[in-house]
Amino acid sequence: MNQPKHNPIRPIVPDDIPALKRVIDATDMFPSEMLDDMIASFFHDEGNVEIWLTFDSSDDQNNAKAIAYCRPEEMTDRTWNLLLIAVDPDFQGEGVGAALMSHIEDHLIARGQRVLIVETSGTDALARTREFYRLCQYDQESRIRDFYADGDDKITFRKALQS
Repeated sequence: MNQPKHNPIRPIVPDDIPALKRVIDATDMFPSEMLDDMIASFFHDEGNVEIWLTFDSSDDQNNAKAIAYCRPEEMTDRTWNLLLIAVDPDFQGEGVGAALMSHIEDHLIARGQRVLIVETSGTDALARTREFYRLCQYDQESRIRDFYADGDDKITFRKALQS
């Protein structure tokens, strides 16, 4: 009898947190200690609709190599915001980030959602990140100059989820 093929993308479980903190630290996203508070309602609130995913590189779980988080935008009609995506540097460039983006998009489309936005920094350090969103067929929609700090613009990308 054939075993089902391992799907590497799955919802995050509490046991993933230490590995995901290592991913966040390795990619210098934000202080990884913030993750506990950010994800707490996902684990404890049955009505939570946020999407928290990981890419698990093995059949055994607990080998989380990436994290993605998105939530609905308040006061909008079916618009979602991807607030976090990070891939372990050893797995970058292998399609992990693109697979996570595609998985989220498919999930949202299946639920009749309209738009997914992504916000990122306009600094030179994040040029590769912005190119990643373009390769995932996101359009740059806006730039707010000096949003995060002087010289650090906020760039917003957008993708329509329905044709």
